[in-house]
Parts: sequence; structure tokens; C-alpha cells
Amino acid sequence: MRIFDPHIHMTSRTTDDYAAMRAHGVRALVEPAFWLGQPRTNVGSFTDYFDSLIGWEPFRASQFGIRHHCTIALNPKEANDPRCRGVLEVLPRYLAKDGVVAVGEVGYDSMTPEEDEVFAAQLELAQRFELPVLVHTPHRDKAIGTARTLDVVRESGLDPAMVVVDHLNEVTVGAVADSGCWLGFSIYPDTKMDPDRMVAILTEHGTERVLVNSAADWGKSDPLRTYATGQAMLAAGFTDDDVDQVLWRNPVAFYGQSGRLVLEDDSEVAETFEGNSILRGARAS
Repeated sequence: MRIFDPHIHMTSRTTDDYAAMRAHGVRALVEPAFWLGQPRTNVGSFTDYFDSLIGWEPFRASQFGIRHHCTIALNPKEANDPRCRGVLEVLPRYLAKDGVVAVGEVGYDSMTPEEDEVFAAQLELAQRFELPVLVHTPHRDKAIGTARTLDVVRESGLDPAMVVVDHLNEVTVGAVADSGCWLGFSIYPDTKMDPDRMVAILTEHGTERVLVNSAADWGKSDPLRTYATGQAMLAAGFTDDDVDQVLWRNPVAFYGQSGRLVLEDDSEVAETFEGNSILRGARAS
């Protein structure tokens, strides 16, 4: 089983986690910029963090045979802090860097006017840099937040094939599937989604445009939840090819739209992109 974890916060993890991930098939990952658990008080704290995502963390991952990529953004929670608004001015410098494969995490936390402004501004940056977008849906009022997210994406004019809406569940998956955006699911030990619930969603909605991640942030989480989901898929009767599509080919196809994925065999990116009718249509439009 080969695994590309499309959303995992390795800054929060140990080297033992990297070793365990590689032993269970993780060969590549994307680490989104996110809230670190306490407020940051100035723009410089963000630039130091961004620098670690494009420098130190890829080196740390490489020591365990894992290819590290990242997404860069002002996260929704800190979009409400006026001390952080200046981050928008430095984002173009980072969005031009190798290894940055999307704008994210963007979206909503409390659905404030400030979050509206920052979300829209970062969707414009995604269009400018021709990058995919990773969208965070709020943990509270998720259905309302997801509907509002889809409205903002629609109003932006961004191709939905360039957007993954993450942290979905049984309540929100249908609307996102109908929108043409990619479907993101975070698998946790106790909250959000678990492997069995994920298998039920895959059984109902299929394996196309689905990204399954472990998130694995600073809370109670598990960087091997992707592997556990693959095992649950096999136990439920999905084929090895189905598992490969969900855990490898789909994230390669989505983030491959950036043109910046670097894998052990770069031909995998080209082959996945060319073989995906959704992405061919997106590039032709």
C-alpha cells in the first residue's frame, strides 16, 4: 500500500512518527499552514513558520524517505486578529516557492466578516499563482459554514476542480460532491471521521475526487489513520486499486495541478494527471 497523506501537520509530530509512517507506506505528504494552538502576535512569527515549512520540515521528512510538500496561507482563525492581517502582503513571496503546492488552509472558523475578506483575498491569490486551494470548514455550524464556503468559491470564479473542501462528514459531503470541488476527510481516533464511517461514505459516493488525510495535529490524533482507512477499505471489499486511487492517485492528481509535486518517480504525476478526465477538463477550460 502506497500512501500520499494530503493533509498532515508534521510540525506537531516526532521523528518516530515519520519512521512509523514510512513503514506503513507513506511516501509523500502535504503539510498545510495552520493555527499552532495559541495566538501569534506579529507577521514575523508567520514568516519564521513558513520558512520552516519550505526548509527544515522537508529535510526532516527526507531523512525517512518521505517527500514533503506544503500549502501556505493565513489560516481562518487568525484571520480575525488585526495583528496578523499583514501576512496577506508576504504570501506572494511564499506562493512562488518550489514545494508550495496549494493555498491553504483558508476558509472559515467563526464565519466573521474578517474571515470573509481574507478568504476572498486568498482565493484571488490562488488564481493569480494558478494554485489549487485547500479549504478548512468550521468545526461549529459545519453545514452552514460549508454552504457559505461553496458560495464564496462559486463567486470567486475559481474552477471547482482546483478546490478541495476539507473536514467533511456525512452531513456535508453531498453538497460538496454536487459542487464539483474535491472532497476532503480528516480521519481521527475519536472525532471528525473514523475509518469505518469513511468506508461507508466511499461505498455511497465512490472513490473519485476524494482525499483522505490524517491531519495529525497537536491534539489527539494519529498519523497512521490513512493506513487504517486503507485496511478498512480492503476489509469492506474494496480492491487494491480502489485503495491506491484514494490514498495515492487522487492526492497526486489534485496537487499535481500545481505543477510542483516532486515524487520518487516524476512520471507518476504526469501519468495521473493525463489519466484523470476531471483534471483534463479543468486545464482545457
